Formats: sequence, C-alpha cells, structure tokens
Amino acid sequence: MKGACNCGAVAFRVDADLRDVYVCHCSICRRYSGAQGIAVVVVPNAAFAWLHGQDNIRSWDKPGADWQAHFCVTCGSALPGPNDPDRMFIPAGLLDGDDAGMAVAHHIWVGSKAAWDEIGDDGQQHPEGFGSAPG
Repeated sequence: MKGACNCGAVAFRVDADLRDVYVCHCSICRRYSGAQGIAVVVVPNAAFAWLHGQDNIRSWDKPGADWQAHFCVTCGSALPGPNDPDRMFIPAGLLDGDDAGMAVAHHIWVGSKAAWDEIGDDGQQHPEGFGSAPG
C-alpha cells in the first residue's frame, strides 16, 4: 500500500498486511491533529520505505515529553515517524488504496480523552498507553 501527504511532496510504501488501527486520545495527539486524537497503523521499520520527499520532512519534539511529530513542510500533513527503534507509526489517513480490511482495534489513553469525545466502535479501550502494539 502507498501513502502520501496532502500535497504529494512526501510519499511512502508499506509492505505489510494492515488490519489494526490504533486511535490515541491523549491531549498531545488531540492538539497535534486538531481532533479527538490520531489514528495510526503500526508496522515494522523493515516494512516501510520512503518513495520520495524526505527532504520535505520536519520534526518537532514536545518539550518535557517523549513525543515527536513529523510533518510535511509544504502542506503541514502529519507524517509517519518511528516512535521506537523497531516500529513506524503511520497516520492512517495518509494511506491510499484498499483499506477495507482495516478497523479500529484499540483506543489508547482514553483516560485523558476529551469530554465531548464519544467512542462508538468495538475497539478495545485502554485507559493509558498500549505498550505492546504489534510490529
């Protein structure tokens, strides 16, 4: 499956079976996305490859937190980033192609979700993080 930012300056390929979507509801992800959180798929780094545009990627570290944002310098789209040495966290909305097999499997940090955020699917809810995301 391939994916890209809004303007197409940055593109990537994923060579993995994508099924589980993780939605983070923490305050950092809410501010980053401007919504109830951010939905991502998690793949091993070996299953991910940049196709073009790496020079268009910028990163920002949240002071005092173990969190980094990656985004396109042209359009501002959130971009994939490694959150640990082994896995790539890919915003699900960037993916092109057949996502029919994908579904929300886990909601994380629901203990800090916004009061107006109503979770309406069957994804398992975790009050805090979910440290064993596959990949």
